Amino acid sequence: QLQLVESGGGLVQPGGSLRLSCQASGSTLDYYVIGWFRQAPGKEREGVSYISSGDGSTAYADSVKGRFTISRDYVKNLVYLQMNSLKPEDTAVYYCATGLIATLSASYFSTWGQGTQVTVSS
Repeated sequence: QLQLVESGGGLVQPGGSLRLSCQASGSTLDYYVIGWFRQAPGKEREGVSYISSGDGSTAYADSVKGRFTISRDYVKNLVYLQMNSLKPEDTAVYYCATGLIATLSASYFSTWGQGTQVTVSS
């Protein structure tokens, strides 16, 4: 059974960087779309980025475009989210998830990790 574990969150100052990892076990990620989502207190879960299987096409929410980069390592069976120029409004719990459709809509993703907290504050 596929399981996902996120790591790499923490406290960082505005303008800083973090790299999140999404490690899969129990199955290969090769055939899935992998999405990163985030949820801040009192807000709905928001799609941040995804990376497709096959051609590895990517997409980003407008709020993170140019600052975040998603990538995948097929050998290690994991996906990264490199986050640069972090802002206080990036503070949230970040989740990775697998799906079969290239979309930033969370409803199309079925397997989720437990999340990792990212806090951007001075």
